[in-house]
Amino acid sequence: MTSVAVLGAGSWGTTLADLLARKGHDVRLWAYEKEVVDSINREHENRLFLAGCPLAPELRAFDSATPALRGARMVVCAAPSHAARAVLALLCAHADSAALLVSATKGVETGTLAFMSQVAAEVLPALRFVALSGPSFALEVFQRQPTAIVAASADLAASRETQEAFATGYLRIYSNADVLGTEIGGALKNVIAIAAGVLEGLGLGNNPRAALITRGLAEMTRLGLALGADAQTFAGLAGMGDLILTTCGALSRNRALGIALAQGQSLAAYTESHRTVAEGVNTARAAVALATRAGIELPIAAKVNQLLFEGLPPRQAIAELMERTPKPEQWT
Repeated sequence: MTSVAVLGAGSWGTTLADLLARKGHDVRLWAYEKEVVDSINREHENRLFLAGCPLAPELRAFDSATPALRGARMVVCAAPSHAARAVLALLCAHADSAALLVSATKGVETGTLAFMSQVAAEVLPALRFVALSGPSFALEVFQRQPTAIVAASADLAASRETQEAFATGYLRIYSNADVLGTEIGGALKNVIAIAAGVLEGLGLGNNPRAALITRGLAEMTRLGLALGADAQTFAGLAGMGDLILTTCGALSRNRALGIALAQGQSLAAYTESHRTVAEGVNTARAAVALATRAGIELPIAAKVNQLLFEGLPPRQAIAELMERTPKPEQWT
């Protein structure tokens, strides 16, 4: 049995905490929202972010990080990317220096353009780091549907430790040494998912969806290669796998945002009416900045950024993408 602290009680953090608790680990879940803490401890359910899903009675929730982190040998960070640095800073005072840090966050810190491994290296350089990513809707994992994801780390022993901690008969964990590529795939697929939602909201069909997924994968790979990632990572679960799930699956928050935008709702109005975070919003802006810094083009990400922040009409965005100068498919 391992003592585990899970920081962040959204749908994914709650699902991972429940999974670990049911495997017999001593799991303490920290939630930002007091109502979530009360709901989990009194009713064994996260009514705000994972309603209708009964949680392991052994799972305990806290509104303070101090008791959640005390003695933890593994820390799982499932906070949104914009809050990850502040959440990880909590570990400085309370985490065991020998603890394993598992990041379940898919995003980029917009101000610094840092991925979560880079944020962790600045805040907690002594801790071993694993990026947990791949095609995994929280609800389907909770429902015990067969799922495969990646535990990426430069430390093979850390990857294996993560595999052993999380693996079940319905959740298969593959190891990968390419941390940055895994994180790029997990972040950029959200931007492409917003674009997929736009296609859906406009009533378009399978041809444009197939083109979007394929060219979206090309953009993810292009950025990855420019930043030093392994191209093979983008053909795997953290790349192609997660991209297919979030562009085609009805449970995707980013896809749902794209549908709303295509149907005339503003980003501000959508954000006001939804408690959950669509990571693709901040990532679209960060992707454009990363592409500029690397001297490459990400046409789809650029149009999504214009849709979100510059008022570009969806149909005009599609027209501008289709009318770009012809290029060979293998162009990178």
